[in-house]
Amino acid sequence: MHEAPLMPKATAVWLVENTTLTFEQIADFCKLHPLEVKGIADGEVAQGIKGLDPITTGQLTREEIDAAQKDPSHKLRTSEKRVALPEAKPKKKGPRYTPVSKRQDRPNAILWLVRNHPELKDAQIMRLVGTTKSTIESVRSRTHWNAATLQPLDPVTLGLCSQIELDHEVARAAKEKPVKVEEQHTTLLPASETTARAEAAAAAAAEREAESGRPPKEAPVDVESVFAKLGGSKKGE
Repeated sequence: MHEAPLMPKATAVWLVENTTLTFEQIADFCKLHPLEVKGIADGEVAQGIKGLDPITTGQLTREEIDAAQKDPSHKLRTSEKRVALPEAKPKKKGPRYTPVSKRQDRPNAILWLVRNHPELKDAQIMRLVGTTKSTIESVRSRTHWNAATLQPLDPVTLGLCSQIELDHEVARAAKEKPVKVEEQHTTLLPASETTARAEAAAAAAAEREAESGRPPKEAPVDVESVFAKLGGSKKGE
């Protein structure tokens, strides 16, 4: 089974105009529907398309066309390529290309990623927003030339990466280095426990003073209570 020719409709237009091939033969070679080829012949399809000569482009030979015109059951076969084209090498995956109009947003996106996903590695941030390691470090350490005006903005909202790509990198970082978060719940101690601790602390302090040989501190004298016991003082004396 041969591949479709270069510019199938333009090739079909040329074959309709310059040969006596059947609609089925042209449709089979150009990978079109016979009714579509009939529409080309009637002028209803491919209007304004200039015909492309398959002989000039090396896709068919004159002998092949003549043989097909003599035998309606003959199927056109594409000519073998005279020059072997080298196979296209797979393109090496490089840094993400960021449009010029969005490059100014990268520091804001980096700041958002650093704050919201500290588990991400620099290489992952570089893949997401197409930046450099030095830029990430300058944003993280607040030494970036525009650090004073930077605002954390979601890279997905900015159009620097997709939500799927971000989720993939976050999940990957979580697998490699899971973040352990210990939840600490602070509650008030019951009054009985706090009172017991205070009494124990006071007893320990008294014991230390007794061992040191110093007399315990006397409580301050309440003058009013003394006079009350003596019957009070007479005014004017």
